[in-house]
Amino acid sequence: MEIRQVTENKKQYLQLLLLADEQESMIDRYLERGTMFVLEDDGVKGVCVVTDEGNGVAEVKNIATDPAFHGRGYGRALLSHAADLCTGNFHTLQVGTGDSPLTVPFYEKCGFVRSHVLKNFFIDNYDHIIIDGGVQLVDMVYLRKSI
Repeated sequence: MEIRQVTENKKQYLQLLLLADEQESMIDRYLERGTMFVLEDDGVKGVCVVTDEGNGVAEVKNIATDPAFHGRGYGRALLSHAADLCTGNFHTLQVGTGDSPLTVPFYEKCGFVRSHVLKNFFIDNYDHIIIDGGVQLVDMVYLRKSI
């Protein structure tokens, strides 16, 4: 397994990025300003984009693993790499996600704790209804981890 940074042609991974953030215009808001890396293990298995949000906070804006390879530790490896990448330059790593029974427990298992909520984020910022784990996403839930 190898994790490498991507500095050019980031949109070549759009299909994976859309798994975690299904509206391309939203991805466009952070993709170029973010640090992107891919996880390869006999081919690309996952992607992650991290941004500097100021005041010592880095944010995982997008993290996705090819569904055919879920449950193999790739997502956890990407988060661990993001934390390692940010250590020394940031004191907090945060992630914003929908209040989904699929994603929130994953982040909690990785040591993140709930921080705050942005009400109606998905209603106000997306041009369609988003369903994840059988739940309509309405609010953005932020989880944080000290690094």
